[in-house]
Amino acid sequence: MNIKNVICFFLLVTLPAGLFAQDKSRPILFNSGWGFHKGDITNGDKGGAAGVLWKAVDLPHDWSIEGPFSEDWASATGYLPGGIGWYKKTFNAEAGWQGKQVYIYFDGVYKNSEVWINGHYLGKRPNGFIPFQYELSKYLNYKGQNIVTVKADHSEFADSRWYTGSGIYRNVYLVVKNPVHVDLWDVAFTTPKISADKADINLKVNISNGTATQAAIGIKINLVDNTGKIAAAVQKQVKVKPGKHETSFDAEVSSPHLWDVEHPELYQLQVQLSRNGKQIDAVNQAVGIRNIRFDKDQGFFLNDKSTKLKGVCIHDDAGALGVAVPREVWVRRLKILKDAGVNSLRLSHNPHADYLYDLCDKMGFLVMDEAFDEWELGKNKWVKGWNVGTPSKDGYHEYFKEWATRDLSDMVLRARNHPSIIMWSIGNEIDYPNDPYTHEVLNTGKNPQIYGKGYLPDHPAASGLTVIAKQLVKTVKAIDTTRPVTAALAGVVMSNEVGYPEELDVVGYNYQEYRYADDHKKYPNRIIYGSENGMQRQAWTAVDSNEYISAQYLWTGIDYLGEAGKWPQRSNGAGLINLAGFKKPEYFYRQSLWADKPMVFIGVKPITQQEDKGIWSHKAIEPVWNWPAGSKIRVDCFTNCQESELFLNGKSLGKISRADAKGQIPSWAVDYEPGELLVKGYNNGIEAASYTLKTAGEASDIKIIADGTIFNTKTKGLSQVEVQVTDKNGVLVANADNEVVVKLTGPAKLLGLESGSTTSHENYQSNTSKVLKGRLLAYIQTTGKPGKTTVQFSAAGLKSASITLTTK
Repeated sequence: MNIKNVICFFLLVTLPAGLFAQDKSRPILFNSGWGFHKGDITNGDKGGAAGVLWKAVDLPHDWSIEGPFSEDWASATGYLPGGIGWYKKTFNAEAGWQGKQVYIYFDGVYKNSEVWINGHYLGKRPNGFIPFQYELSKYLNYKGQNIVTVKADHSEFADSRWYTGSGIYRNVYLVVKNPVHVDLWDVAFTTPKISADKADINLKVNISNGTATQAAIGIKINLVDNTGKIAAAVQKQVKVKPGKHETSFDAEVSSPHLWDVEHPELYQLQVQLSRNGKQIDAVNQAVGIRNIRFDKDQGFFLNDKSTKLKGVCIHDDAGALGVAVPREVWVRRLKILKDAGVNSLRLSHNPHADYLYDLCDKMGFLVMDEAFDEWELGKNKWVKGWNVGTPSKDGYHEYFKEWATRDLSDMVLRARNHPSIIMWSIGNEIDYPNDPYTHEVLNTGKNPQIYGKGYLPDHPAASGLTVIAKQLVKTVKAIDTTRPVTAALAGVVMSNEVGYPEELDVVGYNYQEYRYADDHKKYPNRIIYGSENGMQRQAWTAVDSNEYISAQYLWTGIDYLGEAGKWPQRSNGAGLINLAGFKKPEYFYRQSLWADKPMVFIGVKPITQQEDKGIWSHKAIEPVWNWPAGSKIRVDCFTNCQESELFLNGKSLGKISRADAKGQIPSWAVDYEPGELLVKGYNNGIEAASYTLKTAGEASDIKIIADGTIFNTKTKGLSQVEVQVTDKNGVLVANADNEVVVKLTGPAKLLGLESGSTTSHENYQSNTSKVLKGRLLAYIQTTGKPGKTTVQFSAAGLKSASITLTTK
């Protein structure tokens, strides 16, 4: 089916996480003061037997990242442990909560979470990526302490094809409501029509009445622009019977400010409920207006402007932090990706933390939100290395039949109002040939991704894909018809035989650019895009040169834990940036293709060295100017400027036009001599950008660069500190591997040290780590208490350095 109509809508952005309708106070962050016990315990529902040792932790918390790395675990999940963990928290119920409805909201617990309050069982959620809440009200004790306990069971540790972490790894909130209120995810916005002159608004609000009698409720809605001006206002009186009552509103916004990737304009939405003249519930959230359209021949349009989706796939983890990732880490990462020209993210292969959607709305990223990596049958999860040995078959498929409809529905309900989201994906590579589905067509044609050889008659038939896809698409459409439903297909040749693509609105092709032209001709009504792609130039050319192909999603934007090769490799290094967020040469190559701001970069390698031909690496070069005397060096230049000129110690080695260079990569053969290698980029004969490499001397100093040093006591702050090993002139020593020691004095703590290594087995909980290529990243979190924290970085034989963080 085609998506030809304009798709428009508003956003419900969260304060501060999740789609909550609120009372006068915000949801209560419930992250501090938890106890954690690794391993199973008796009487855990009641807080555990006497003598059980509880480690004090603040949430979010990921116990798997605490390690240790071991070959006994699975390569698929980063050679890190799973197991069972228990959490508990004691708290006092406030007198003002009496007569109200009190909920506990979890943004994600991996996995098989079970929750109790004062020994009363609240429920179980197998899926580790889906948020959920339970009502506590009738079990609360107002005369003493209350105990919440949570069990997470990740005993099936080889249950994913990438690292998932373990435990309560996202935020937890208490939500206190009046008996009549707007419940979780019960507000939906659409704008059926948008023009430059006006936007038509439709708002649906579901009001929950937890009393035994009908309630007369006033609903008032304001839409406020970023100058404080009310752009639209509506109100009405409704009578709400016990249970739920949906009411809808229509309004107009004159001369709307449209949300897009360059100018992510947001309004403030205010929804207020009142009873007998008194406010009883309130929502105050950011919203955005925009329209999207996919066309089978012309690609993707944002606000009626043809737009190529320059996308990357990302996973949840951040190396040393596991999946318990503070918001600030993603702010830094997204800024780096934005500078490369990235305008779209594929959230692989599960719903992500709530704040990430907010950041995409605010920073201007278009999002593919994805639900599943497997359906009712398990995929291979490699234990001894990718495609090595006997795989595990554990995973979400064990719960799919019972939970898939609810999990998918909750994914859509939770995020349906974010303007950043442009596609719902119901699955990733579910049709991977022979893993598990098969078809006779696999005996013929080209199959770039396949497990085994040809058709495997003992495997399930591919026809089963179509039946389930139809069901999942129906589930999405029952909630949201404003966005297309998609899936990322690995076995298009097989899926074409059974009609799976025809169930989708837009069809993602993984690593199958060679099929674009033939399938566009054979299936003229199919909307095709690249849902997962390698780094090589021809994969982008397939998008850039074909109007009907709207997107490329690189695998991946950022290195990630898991999906690893044989021990000692424990991470996947396919990203544009590494686990520490440091840019690789591949990052700059992508920037030369995607970014508008003038840029130039040079990297080098010996002329005798073979070029890397892998689909996940375009050029095997390094930005290093330290080589043996007499070396013959090739200097490659990644740039979006018209011309580039290389200088060695002030002497020009020639100017080269990008258009005339092979692969549009200017290149020079250079006889190495120490000193300075400088490249300048020119547009219309005027210098627009430059980049310098210098020969480094002996390592002597530590240099530190922090993204923040001043914090306040209202929240815990995070300083991300880059550590560099330099020579006496401040030049990075790229071959340095010194072990750095971090010492803190003051109200802050070290969350982790990350070098970006894919093979290091150093303890992520330690205050020491080796640098990689001369660099290291330290995550320092303030406690929220006032005062100064001194952070010292030292290494044997190097001059130490320190930084002061101030909380006030």
